[in-house]
Amino acid sequence: MRSNKPSTGLIVVSAIITATLLVTGTYAVAQQETVLLSFNGIVGGSGPLDGLIFDAVGNLYGTTNQGGAYAPNSGGTVFQLTPKPGGGWTENVIHSFGATGDGTFPSAGLVVDASGNLYGTTPTGGAYNSGTVFELKPTTSGWTELILHDFNNNGSDGYNPSAGLIFDNSGNLYGTTRFGGPYTCGVNSCGTVFELTPQPDGRWTEKILHNFGQTTTDGYQPLAGLIFDAAGNLYGTTYFGGTFLEGTVFELTRRPNGTWLERIPHHFNANGHDGFNPAAGLILDGAGNLYGTTYQGGTNLGTVFELTPKTTVGWTETILHTFGNKAGTDGFNPVSGLVLDSAGNLYGTTPVGGANNVGIVFKLTPAAGSWTETVLHTFSANGTDGYNSYAGLVSDSSGNLYGTTNIGGTVSDGTVFEITP
Repeated sequence: MRSNKPSTGLIVVSAIITATLLVTGTYAVAQQETVLLSFNGIVGGSGPLDGLIFDAVGNLYGTTNQGGAYAPNSGGTVFQLTPKPGGGWTENVIHSFGATGDGTFPSAGLVVDASGNLYGTTPTGGAYNSGTVFELKPTTSGWTELILHDFNNNGSDGYNPSAGLIFDNSGNLYGTTRFGGPYTCGVNSCGTVFELTPQPDGRWTEKILHNFGQTTTDGYQPLAGLIFDAAGNLYGTTYFGGTFLEGTVFELTRRPNGTWLERIPHHFNANGHDGFNPAAGLILDGAGNLYGTTYQGGTNLGTVFELTPKTTVGWTETILHTFGNKAGTDGFNPVSGLVLDSAGNLYGTTPVGGANNVGIVFKLTPAAGSWTETVLHTFSANGTDGYNSYAGLVSDSSGNLYGTTNIGGTVSDGTVFEITP
């Protein structure tokens, strides 16, 4: 059974109105999509849920939520795509999850360090079956996995990480866990932000930077990862919580004593205008503005939003796009984040919607105080194309976009695709 991103119900509350910019239209344009890989459902992996990364020499890496060498109890894979000299790509499964003590069913992407080592998370598996942080090291005989941390559902540690990791300049890793910590939010624990620090003996030490749910207006249960700004502050989203219980954007600032102070730049609101339930993380532009997506909101089909820091205190939200406002062509319910090009255009995916109701790749272009959406590709369940993309995009130096789909391809186990402008 394929593991998709979680869906949740609505909690409708009264609300305030935030500022809006209208998108002027949705237009389909001819773009060249190429399916680089159709997953085979067994050893090659199946059902990728997150996006791709490049290494320094142009290889692509990603994870699949299922498949691998341990069938029928396969727990997913890490794969590498290497460009062939004459065109095309070669897949190499560099790790199959599911061995005893290993993590299982990765739902997040990877991060690479300067030495070419890969790092990621699994939401389940490990010593306590509560998830892991892992490292893959390239060697002359293949790749070696190290478990850097086993999450523990013990009331203090986080567990069930749904997102990937980021590095700071000192080589420390940062991430979120959907559940865990000492506080309860509804029927589950509220989640955490954690840091992993490498030690001289090769081990990594975990520190909890924030336990969600400390106040009635705190967010909880983050599904996405983190970003740093130029000053070293961390930003992320929570799917639930906040003043209106519909999710938040949060900021963590390091105090002089080493602890971290949380602020909430935005409380999402199911008021028919604002977006809510953000499942994806954030990106920053050069001016310090934040951009992201919400799974629901607007006309209840999701939004793209911008948060602009005020000259005094606080942030101003602007809705750049409300999905579903062009019936039959626009996508909706995005669960992935955005990528920004040098001209200020935003790119992303939706898992559903579009002419075939199986998702799109979209572009948002700023112009004269408004944003115009262009549908770059409409996915199709035609037996060749992939569909249901839960992943964000990555671009190369030529402006080509790369991503994954959870389903579709030749055996309907997902694809890796390229969009060429």
